[in-house]
Amino acid sequence: MKRSPLPRLDTADQSIRARLLSCCRLKPGEIWPDPEGKHLVGCGDAADSGFTSQLCTIDGFKPPILAVHDPPYNLVMEKKSSVGAFVDWCRTWIGSSFELMAADASLYIWMGADQNDHFQPLGQFMGMMAETGFDSRSFVTMRNQRGYGTQKNWMAVRQELLSYTKGNPSFKVQYTDIPRLLAGYYKNVAGERKENGERSKSETIRPGNVWVDIQQVFYRMEENVSGCYAQKPLKAIERIIESSSGSGDGVIDFFSHSGTTLLACERLGRRCLTMDLDPIFAEITIRRLENYRKNRKLGWQASNPFQEELGVVDSAVVTVVAADA
Repeated sequence: MKRSPLPRLDTADQSIRARLLSCCRLKPGEIWPDPEGKHLVGCGDAADSGFTSQLCTIDGFKPPILAVHDPPYNLVMEKKSSVGAFVDWCRTWIGSSFELMAADASLYIWMGADQNDHFQPLGQFMGMMAETGFDSRSFVTMRNQRGYGTQKNWMAVRQELLSYTKGNPSFKVQYTDIPRLLAGYYKNVAGERKENGERSKSETIRPGNVWVDIQQVFYRMEENVSGCYAQKPLKAIERIIESSSGSGDGVIDFFSHSGTTLLACERLGRRCLTMDLDPIFAEITIRRLENYRKNRKLGWQASNPFQEELGVVDSAVVTVVAADA
């Protein structure tokens, strides 16, 4: 298979973006209704409370009980925004999430920490969250198999996931694929002394707040969506959804990016209400759902969502697209 990846789309040449924008069916302020009536995909700003309200209340469905947000915290790390401005912006869509979600609901947020610059914006974001109506529940670390090489610091191989609740939502215990190996831990149960293995309900262990069993997405994986620089693993999102929602429940995601939350909801029987400020990512989200329904594929591996229109036949996608634009 010849590789035909897209470049990183948030920093791509404008001629490339212009060509891709011509393939997008949504303009800012528009919403794509799923022909099967399950999901909605919008193109808009997460800080626009009017648009997020429209997205989450259309068709009269019940309020979502789960939110999974992955905001662009690279704005701070790459010095495109001050920490204060970023946190103020986050405060708006966090407030909208709180208002739109059910009385008993769960909120998960991916948030980075720049270890070379006082761990921004993680600390400031957590301080802001303490002022909201959400209650903190857990601080999850997901391990990346591939880190950033360095000779003068510890290699960065983690992603941070913050968990919060509103009211008293349910939580369903999950299990990993890691075999249960630990033995010799005893406890008295109903007056009987039992070994750890006897009390377990599974041959595998439960995930804690350090996830080491999930593969970081890279181009050799079927679920890879090239051009999406911050793609989260499908397995991680499905774990969140299965633990904090039930069949038919609504899930919101204000930063769809590669469309992973939508795809996870489709596979697990949830209703997804998602959006992205960039029409290109909104289009990728729609196409990923359509590709899964048609071909049962999780992504495009070494190809890309726009290959049919672009006619890309090798890895020189940047040259091809720029020449045709």
